[in-house]
Amino acid sequence: MPSPVHSYGVLGESDDPLVDLALDLQWAWNHSSDEIWGLIDPQLWEATHNPWFVLQTESRTRLQAISADPVFQERLRTTLQQRRNIYGSSTWFADTHPNSPLTSVAYFSMEYALSEALPIYSGGLGNVAGDQLKSASDMGVPVVAIGLLYQRGYFRQAIDSGGNQRALYPYNDPTQLPVSPVRNESGEWVRVTVKFPSFTLILRAWQVRVGRVRLYLLDSNDPANTPAARGITSELYGAGLELRLQQEIALGIGGWRLLQAIGLQPEVCHLNEGHAAFAVLQRAAAFRAATGQPFDVSLAVTRAGNLFTTHTPVPAGFDIFPPDLMRCYFSRYAEETLGIPFDEMLRLGRNGSPDFNMAYLAIRGSGAVNGVSRLHGAVSRMLFQPLFPRWPKDEVPVQHVTNGVHVPTWDSRWADELWTTICGRGRWRGKLENLTENFRASTDEQIWRMRGASRAALVLEVRRRHQYGAANAPSHPLLDPNVLTLGFARRFATYKRPTLLLHDPARLARILSNPNRPVQLVVAGKAHPSDLTGQALLREWIHFMARPDIQGRAVFLEDYDLDLAQHLVQGVDVWINTPRRPWEACGTSGMKILVNGGLNLSELDGWWAEAYTPEVGWALGDGAEHGEDPAWDAAEASSLYTILEREVVPLFYERGRDGIPSNWIARIRQSMAQLTPRFSSNRSVREYTETYYLKAAAAYRKRSSDNAALGREILNWRRNLDLHWEEIRLARMEVESNGTSHRFRLHILIPGIPAASVRVELYADPVKPGDEPFRRLMDLCHELPGVTGGFCFTAEVPNSRPAAYYTARVIAHHPEASVPLEAPHIVWFSAPSRT
Repeated sequence: MPSPVHSYGVLGESDDPLVDLALDLQWAWNHSSDEIWGLIDPQLWEATHNPWFVLQTESRTRLQAISADPVFQERLRTTLQQRRNIYGSSTWFADTHPNSPLTSVAYFSMEYALSEALPIYSGGLGNVAGDQLKSASDMGVPVVAIGLLYQRGYFRQAIDSGGNQRALYPYNDPTQLPVSPVRNESGEWVRVTVKFPSFTLILRAWQVRVGRVRLYLLDSNDPANTPAARGITSELYGAGLELRLQQEIALGIGGWRLLQAIGLQPEVCHLNEGHAAFAVLQRAAAFRAATGQPFDVSLAVTRAGNLFTTHTPVPAGFDIFPPDLMRCYFSRYAEETLGIPFDEMLRLGRNGSPDFNMAYLAIRGSGAVNGVSRLHGAVSRMLFQPLFPRWPKDEVPVQHVTNGVHVPTWDSRWADELWTTICGRGRWRGKLENLTENFRASTDEQIWRMRGASRAALVLEVRRRHQYGAANAPSHPLLDPNVLTLGFARRFATYKRPTLLLHDPARLARILSNPNRPVQLVVAGKAHPSDLTGQALLREWIHFMARPDIQGRAVFLEDYDLDLAQHLVQGVDVWINTPRRPWEACGTSGMKILVNGGLNLSELDGWWAEAYTPEVGWALGDGAEHGEDPAWDAAEASSLYTILEREVVPLFYERGRDGIPSNWIARIRQSMAQLTPRFSSNRSVREYTETYYLKAAAAYRKRSSDNAALGREILNWRRNLDLHWEEIRLARMEVESNGTSHRFRLHILIPGIPAASVRVELYADPVKPGDEPFRRLMDLCHELPGVTGGFCFTAEVPNSRPAAYYTARVIAHHPEASVPLEAPHIVWFSAPSRT
């Protein structure tokens, strides 16, 4: 496998320990090396928190001098030993699954939020991807990731004197980023190509070391490309459908080709959103080229190893491309690379509309699909139900793995010290056993001291940034380290209702300016440069901050990024979240405050809908959907103010003789103990591994073995179902009832389909909402004499409800296939006659 060569190593050698430290992003969550970079250049380190930039910027004379310093040498020796100990230690994956069929998971994502030193992210999707890579490293899960290296990344925000957002696009100089070129054994830079309609796109490969995990980034800014082609990876989520399509081709097709170029053969491909769905096609194409199997067999084999995670709660969130644009980019690819007509490829992303839907391609090319919270799983089943006609919504094949956050990335120094004291080191790298019970042993004094230090640090950071709003009023001290601090920070999009807290500005101002029980508010967030409505909502907050009666009590901090987010989630007492249910698929910002002792006041949407109980925070809303109803928004805004006035603020200021709010601390303790482990990316990565990765790896190996024999068998099974399914008929249906049960007997005609290729079931709707439907497999009794394809099936069920409540159905069945994901065939029969 090719490995990077650091041709620009600062100290002259590619194996220099400082180079290795600087290019390993473990420093983004393991801060043992921070002192080293501060000793080299404290000002530069404080300004950038980018070790690679520090090394690249410092003079050789300075580096040679500091390397001779005994204090520096001892600190470096200690750090290197700690690093060797971590990488030399056993991991959760190796200990738990020593004989696993899984050797590699290829994780595809459009963005990754790993560190502010590598700005290739915009928001939640990147945060999830970055945190999952970090946890995969901690636990030794064999993940290799694929993404794009953007020349400008997502925009940086500035607020002008009129309160208007300005979008800035600073250049990402690769030589100053913690990345290195991927070179082959002969030292040549690894590049892959993708044919576009009028040119061949060259993509250069870069490597990012994320602890044990490797992230490979593709970059079109190659001098051999045309100027237009060089700009394809210029900007994350660039404007225009064609540029978006080009980027997603580079990610999916170029990304899988890169894996082949560096000699990796992952059993599992994890698509983090539909942006990467073209990897489904290229993976099947690679299997076709390697084995000589046709495309349909290749797809039947490879889809078993593909997992699609959807993050989208509304149809408008799917990437959709018009057929003419798809034809321009894929007609030759379909025929030459896939070996199928273009229209056949197009059908993989269609369902009643002529447009090509990337989510549909991902579903039809995967062996499993999941949403990112329990509620989002249900929403996704509704969104994708058109792909599975006549199937009950609850049986649409979308499960869920609720997102989690990488706790060591988001905890404050004081929170880390408290957790270490109580639960020990290395607590986030294993099974999280006993953490909940152990943390409940923490004392009120310990928690309150930690919260005070974290809040004070946030106040100092806000004063340092001194960006806008109340910060412009020098006659009023900006924030107070002893005052209840609320945080509200997110993307300014209408569905997030970022101005719900501003519904009654005067009432909010009274809450903030109460002289006896004061409250302070820190707000941050960006609106997309093309979202004028979102920018107008942001302006409302800027103007509110100028009110004379809240000076010193509220501040808007511009340019919300990873660094600012860390300060906010570590320091605020209460995190407010007001999305319109069910439009927040999960939301992870509120998870980040858990380890730090912050409490959530949030809409019952996303993760909070499954996390909330009264002892861990506060809930907004009634757990139902109300659409874009202004009256409901007004009612929820009033409820939000009331919760703050009557519950949150009094509880914080209710102090005992020792000055500690014991009831407030009790809620913090429950939140930290119960929710921090449960909503960590340690848990979510373990869940992905044990629920999906291991099974997908085994299924792919099984289907691909013996010259794809099982893959061909499943394809032939599906073809036979397609050919004869409409011929299935109910000849007779009877029910006999007695005092305790109903006995059903069905005579069914299944011409052309073996009885083993179907399941005949009795089905009844749930008795009440939230219950599981009733499903009972019917037994094959015998073949019907003299009737080709005729069979008798029977089943007995309790008579707890009338026989008419039960319906019979026939569905596809194969022991090695996922139904209905791979075969959505279903036939329903009407209620039986009584005998």
